[in-house]
Amino acid sequence: MRIAILSGRNSVHAVRWTNEMARRGHDVHLISVHPGNEPLDPGVTLHMLPYGAPAGYVASGLALRRVLRQLLPDVLHVHHAGGYGVLGQLSGYHPRIVSVWGADVFLVPSTSPVHHWLIVRTLKTADWVCSTSAVMAVRTRVLCPELPHLSVVPFGVEMEKFQPRTGADVRPRRVIVGAVKQLSMLYGVDVLLRAFVKARDVLRRLNSPEAPELELRIIGDGPDRQALVALAQQLGLPESVFYGRAPHAQIPSLLREMDIFVAVKRAESFGVAVIEASATGLPVVVSDVGGLPEVVAADVTGFIVPAEDVAATAAAIITLALNPDLRETMGAAGRRLVEERYTWSRNADTMEEIYREVARIGPGRVHRPMA
Repeated sequence: MRIAILSGRNSVHAVRWTNEMARRGHDVHLISVHPGNEPLDPGVTLHMLPYGAPAGYVASGLALRRVLRQLLPDVLHVHHAGGYGVLGQLSGYHPRIVSVWGADVFLVPSTSPVHHWLIVRTLKTADWVCSTSAVMAVRTRVLCPELPHLSVVPFGVEMEKFQPRTGADVRPRRVIVGAVKQLSMLYGVDVLLRAFVKARDVLRRLNSPEAPELELRIIGDGPDRQALVALAQQLGLPESVFYGRAPHAQIPSLLREMDIFVAVKRAESFGVAVIEASATGLPVVVSDVGGLPEVVAADVTGFIVPAEDVAATAAAIITLALNPDLRETMGAAGRRLVEERYTWSRNADTMEEIYREVARIGPGRVHRPMA
């Protein structure tokens, strides 16, 4: 098949889908208004549109039409129902798949009546809609009840890359608490900072040989870095707890250095970082929001705590820090859960089947979903 993917060149997850389809032998074309450095498979052809975001979501409409007329792909796959969704609509191209990612259905529609109308129109004019989580699929159906085709296709994990560390790496006197996420208040990094300090102080007061020393590592960057660094310093933590953004290829080795993974966010559509941590054999602590409870078996692969609850988050960290056997048991159960539900190859198979089904409409034909 010839597949055109309309998405950010800087989006690691969109590039992963793109590269996977090229590796499977398809003729794949990535079309973007965002420059980026994520490595592309040699089989992927990149088409950069002339205008960058956000103006490019509209201004690049004619250029996108020209590219699609030249390529005539069997399917156009648009990632995000927001900006790229608008651009995909302007192309008028079918068959068209739209993948919703989170904020585009949870937050953007409430911004204004115009935003709501644009998102709903993007969904209505798609031939198929994909969601990474069940909770986001429900939200999408609420926005657009008449969708004829809506599938849940998670971002899977390449199990061979996300391997648990060996027993030789065990550090009994030091427990590393880690997170991999954008530095944003939306993602609860401030909650993690406060909970970590509370847990660390409780363990120190125990003055017991069974109580390990805690270390915090936060991988990522983002718009609230300055405010979060200031909060960390106010809490007595050094700026060095923030490790900065890391290429996705380095994430497996960074996870293997951790002992406990924490994702206590205020909003999350799925939780790919959590299943990557579980695949690496880490017990997880997550908040009860969005798609996070979907990717954790409560009290089996990790703990689910109330959102913004510093005390509950600290208590979960303390429990795991004091119980190395529990960490090992939960980590092993987490890897089994990922193997059962979220392997990359299985989820890519599902997406490939959707491509084949949608491609039956025929390249370049205008097709409207059923009313």
